[in-house]
Amino acid sequence: MINHIDVSVVLRGTVCDLYSNLVTRPTGAAVRAEIEQQLAELGGRTLTVIDFTHVGLLDFSCADEIVAKLLLKYCDSAEGSRPRVDGARGEGYFVFRGINDSHLDAIEAVLEHHGLALVVDRGEEGAQLVGTVGDGERRAWETVHQLGAADAEELADAAGMSPDDANRLLDTLCRRRLLMRLDDVYVPIGIRR
Repeated sequence: MINHIDVSVVLRGTVCDLYSNLVTRPTGAAVRAEIEQQLAELGGRTLTVIDFTHVGLLDFSCADEIVAKLLLKYCDSAEGSRPRVDGARGEGYFVFRGINDSHLDAIEAVLEHHGLALVVDRGEEGAQLVGTVGDGERRAWETVHQLGAADAEELADAAGMSPDDANRLLDTLCRRRLLMRLDDVYVPIGIRR
């Protein structure tokens, strides 16, 4: 099941009913706390669309509070460290939707700062990786996305890499919550059209 969280609705419910801009760190922290509460109620493995479609401005402090800290709670960074925020419950996967160019500037800056990456649903353009991603990770992610799902052997054959490299990259992408593992197969978390 896919969970959908409209960030503008969360913002209006936690901060101000007439407000559509995400500015100031306290605003971002309040929105993230509400999102985390909703995720905690779901528990288990979740795929959540975090929708910014109706958000006007997104400053760097809110991008850090909402996007980076949420990812830090559930995902490994590019350096392979364990999540750095205590208390993550369940296995959370995220797809971000409604990200415009001004949102993207702030989001990319905080992702780079923390060594994180995420999947953006670009509508008709499909899913895209944003953030700190190595060339091998990007190639593996794109190949799995094109195939629709793959195990290490299928990725190795399709991408022309060794099975060991394919296995390592799939595990890394899964730890970073950029792919989801179902038994021995890895599937993209982007929304399919």
